[in-house]
Amino acid sequence: MNDVASRLTIDPARRRRLTAALVSAGLGLALVLPVAGDALGTAGGRAAPAAASAPQAGAAASVAEKPKKCSKAKKKRRKCAKPAAAAVPAAPTPAAGTGTGTGTTPAAAPWTARPAEYDAAVTTRDIPIRMDDGVVLRADLQQPAGPDGKPVATPLPVIVTITAYNKTVLSSGGGSVLSGADPAYLVKRGYAQLTVDARGTGSSQGQWNAFSAREGKDAGAVVEWAASQPWSNGSVGMTGASYMGISQLFAAAHQPKGLKAIFPQVPAADVYRDVVASGGQIDVGFIPLWLGLVTATGVIPPAYGLQEPQAGLKTALDHLFGATTFTLPLAVQAVLGGDPAYDGPFYRERSPIEVIDKVKVPTFLIGGEFDLFQRGTPLLFERLQQRGVPTKLILGPWDHLQGSSGTEVAKAGYGSLAELQLRWFDHWIGGRDGQLDRIAPMTYYEQGSGSWVRKAKWVDDDLSARTWQLSGSASVGGRAGGLASGTPDAGTAVVPAIPLTGLCTRSANQWTAGLPAALLRDLPCFRDNRLNDLGGVTFDTAPLDADVRFQGPLNARLHVSTPTGDGMLSVAVEDVAPDGTVTRLSGGWQTIAHRALDEGRSRYLDGELLQTYHPFTRAAKTRLPAGQIAPVDVEIFPTGAVIAKGHRLRIAVQAFDVPHLLSTVPDLLTHLAPITLHTGPEHPSQLTMAVR
Repeated sequence: MNDVASRLTIDPARRRRLTAALVSAGLGLALVLPVAGDALGTAGGRAAPAAASAPQAGAAASVAEKPKKCSKAKKKRRKCAKPAAAAVPAAPTPAAGTGTGTGTTPAAAPWTARPAEYDAAVTTRDIPIRMDDGVVLRADLQQPAGPDGKPVATPLPVIVTITAYNKTVLSSGGGSVLSGADPAYLVKRGYAQLTVDARGTGSSQGQWNAFSAREGKDAGAVVEWAASQPWSNGSVGMTGASYMGISQLFAAAHQPKGLKAIFPQVPAADVYRDVVASGGQIDVGFIPLWLGLVTATGVIPPAYGLQEPQAGLKTALDHLFGATTFTLPLAVQAVLGGDPAYDGPFYRERSPIEVIDKVKVPTFLIGGEFDLFQRGTPLLFERLQQRGVPTKLILGPWDHLQGSSGTEVAKAGYGSLAELQLRWFDHWIGGRDGQLDRIAPMTYYEQGSGSWVRKAKWVDDDLSARTWQLSGSASVGGRAGGLASGTPDAGTAVVPAIPLTGLCTRSANQWTAGLPAALLRDLPCFRDNRLNDLGGVTFDTAPLDADVRFQGPLNARLHVSTPTGDGMLSVAVEDVAPDGTVTRLSGGWQTIAHRALDEGRSRYLDGELLQTYHPFTRAAKTRLPAGQIAPVDVEIFPTGAVIAKGHRLRIAVQAFDVPHLLSTVPDLLTHLAPITLHTGPEHPSQLTMAVR
């Protein structure tokens, strides 16, 4: 770390990039503190620019930001032709098919981002917002500045962002990867931006209890408070990624007065199944980093501490107490096999999918095919769409850091993240025509072709179930079995328990939120999975005689036996190119003891199981009798891809996925035994997907 710090001192640009990545993963406390210290010094002890008129009594002095030159309005984009039914080239064109994906008549002129109305913005720090239980949250307010350098007097629509990552750190640039679009873009076009530290984080009082009912109530109250202020015109939108995206959903579920539209990036749906315990094992790649991030940014002294020492001390003590009563015990109990290792009321309270039916405002979702919430974001989209809520989804080839930053959103063909937010809020809040019919309900990046597919639904009407049967025997080291559409041959394959498999793969990058790729972007093992596949067994089709396109969730039903009655199945669906390159398209995980299936909450297509729902409760967990063969359904997280003609489709099965998942302490020994996979007519192990 000292060597890294010395390089950062020499190269400021590299320092900023690494700091942002490390902060995002919760590893950067040593690097964050100097960055945050600069910001805190400005707001605390060092001289600050002349203060503008404060919009809230008791707020810290306002800091006028240095004006930036307004960029000229972008040239009007080309009018697009209607897209093809399945996919369009990955080019920045704004047209979008809707309905069946065959396109609609475009508006007379393409939408063009309007130019900035203001040259500068003014920020007021640490405005107190008192909750109904007396806890004070703190917010920074960014407003357009008039010629006199003071906030404009005209009431404006407000964009609210609620963060657990310390608004001071985010605004300093240390957390820019998590910040998404620059708020100044909207502010200079006539919006006010209110950024709030969630209860028990950053500069806000209270104890952190992530996504609790109390925190959701706070979010709704913040929106109503923002709508009622003299600098607000009563209309509110929300933005933010990850935690900030999830906060939007909980706020919207409270249906606060004034909330008109939201724009969540990479939000979760079901926190247990999406990320905490995929398949029943505990996520030790991301969760400890995330808990560490919130704890680390929470112990930074609040910027207002010198001006309000009593409030500052209370906030600091609240945060320290929260770390010892919530963060640490939660992680320890999960690994030890306590209640946090199982699904139940704790995770139901914290899962947006449980309240999504209460969300009524227009919602624009950004998701990633290699994101932490790859599974959950499309589920949110589907539930909103089923209820007729105006909603859009862009799903790109992004990990969590990439999806949070939104820097590549423009590749979908509708403009940059900032432009999309302007278009969305101008339409639903500003009364301007955003020509939203030109944006497909759902747009996703198709792996294998590089095209952006524009469709009406995630599991669309033009899809049908297709099943591939695992056939014959396979063995570790590269001897593959078959993957056939006809009658399979009987065989077996022993999956050894090798606690190193997964170590250098796209999965490892995905489940550490994209941190490895941010630091070591060119690692070959992120792009080619053939070496990792040698640690398990594989089943391949013959080279395909035609393209195979699939979209949505997948299911692997594997018939297995094991001497200990438990173990984990780590399953990858892959594309094998003629030159031998193996591209991991998606994956899924399932412990054998958690194989119980809730058929009523599972999804079927053409009578075939497509997306499983396992209870993951303590009561439903049952070890398999030693030597007994039973089917285990493994939910493969959703994606969109094409296996090109001449390529092979592969399913790879291993027993570990590090550093992603770890067995709980009580289960560890039973997970170290080999698993025997059975194939053939009597034990029909198979892969099911929705194909076009």
